[in-house]
Amino acid sequence: MASGLVLIDKPKGWTSHDVVAKMRGIAGTRRVGHAGTLDPMATGLLLLGVNAGTKLLTFLVGATKTYEATIRLGASTITDDAEGEVTSTADGSQVDALTLEKIESALNVLRGEIMQVPSSVSAIKVDGERAYARVRGGDEVKLAARPVTVSRFEITSPLRLVSVGDSLLIDFDAIIDCSSGTYIRALARDLGRELSVGGHLTALRRTRIGTYKIEDAQQLDGLSSTSLSITSMFDAVKESFEMRELSDQEVIDLRHGKRISAIDCVGKEIAGVKGQRLIAMLEKADSQLKSTVVFVEDSHD
Repeated sequence: MASGLVLIDKPKGWTSHDVVAKMRGIAGTRRVGHAGTLDPMATGLLLLGVNAGTKLLTFLVGATKTYEATIRLGASTITDDAEGEVTSTADGSQVDALTLEKIESALNVLRGEIMQVPSSVSAIKVDGERAYARVRGGDEVKLAARPVTVSRFEITSPLRLVSVGDSLLIDFDAIIDCSSGTYIRALARDLGRELSVGGHLTALRRTRIGTYKIEDAQQLDGLSSTSLSITSMFDAVKESFEMRELSDQEVIDLRHGKRISAIDCVGKEIAGVKGQRLIAMLEKADSQLKSTVVFVEDSHD
């Protein structure tokens, strides 16, 4: 089986690990991993590495991402999304008084470089245990704020008044461009807090990771070893990284752990290639390039 990346459109209800397990069966290899976990309720782009492609995932997890989200104002939940128990609801008059202008004003606080407290049910480890596991075990978890960048947070639909039980709520759709590590659930939570009505996420779809787009993803349903499309190692990096064409001697040097010249290289992370083959991922160190990963000779097969 070839090495490279597989772009999957993750269905709702599947964990990212479920997708990895399914892909292991389809690809016929245990060497499958993923970059950028999606919650079970979320859908959209999941990057999978197959065989030597798993070694590329380390370089992709920090890429910027785009999400399409539906946010509900007027109620808070323990998980900051629709799957968690409602912990508080706003008075109907408060929700009814919300306008597009007020919401836009509150969104300004959540755009740009901000400090964000991750959701308490995130996968972040606290004393060696996942935060979500501690919360489900009855513990109160307080996570430290961390810097993230929200370069775009745009409302893309009219505001919709909805009734849930005795509560009056507002739904709207949004598109978000953000740095790696940004929690969209936390954005919904913090928007509701800024407006003093509470808020949570009801739907989430990831449409982009770096240069990879949902339009190029494959559906899991009906996917087989014969229909599976694997993006080659070379194609996987050519749009995302600076490329450095290597000489025969440089290929030999890299395979022996030696450094090579960084002449004409601008970025810090660079893909070293020979023709249509990915030889190594390189890191700039002063005037030289050192390898962070060297791929075995058959990794392009």
